[in-house]
Amino acid sequence: MVGDTPERAAEKLRGQLVPQVNRLEDSIRSLTDEALGAKTDEFRRRVDDGASLDDLLPEAFAVVREAARRTLGQRHYDVQLIGGAVLHQGKIAEMKTGEGKTLSPPCRHF
Repeated sequence: MVGDTPERAAEKLRGQLVPQVNRLEDSIRSLTDEALGAKTDEFRRRVDDGASLDDLLPEAFAVVREAARRTLGQRHYDVQLIGGAVLHQGKIAEMKTGEGKTLSPPCRHF
């Protein structure tokens, strides 16, 4: 959007994307390891069927968050989801020291 400041763009993500990801957390957490792993193929099929990456973003981030929790014992903070979404949008994400750049979801096509 023209005139959006970085702060306004981040707040928009905090108000829209983050709640969507958080609402999916319990249902994604209940998946078996096999079902969680199968999400990648499901996402590919959905993209092949016409879904946009933006359509998949909340669920994909919820899956990444759960995979990190299971494999690394670390859960993405909301600010890390915002950083990943900013990168997904092709923008530069600036995060302060201590905000967890290491766990910000990777943003590449499936």
